Amino acid sequence: MNWQVYIILCSDDTLYTGITTDLQRRFGQHASGRGAKYFRGRQPTQVVYQESGHTRSTAGRREVQIKTLARAEKRSLISSGINEMTLPTADLKHG
Repeated sequence: MNWQVYIILCSDDTLYTGITTDLQRRFGQHASGRGAKYFRGRQPTQVVYQESGHTRSTAGRREVQIKTLARAEKRSLISSGINEMTLPTADLKHG
């Protein structure tokens, strides 16, 4: 199955990182209040970054990598214009 890692910009200008197999469905869940608890009190505004081609395992590892980045580093990743997997899978397996 093709897993995706994504970053959503929220109404309070925060960034939320998650994983899914269907980004459109998951965004809808977040927007309707059926997604992550993180969205209680804030609304998702848009998907600003996504990577595809992951397995469940590598997506989870990449999600953790992104979540540990400082906000400025996340902004740099988003503005890089690269919205596909950029790290070799081997880096995710051992990271």
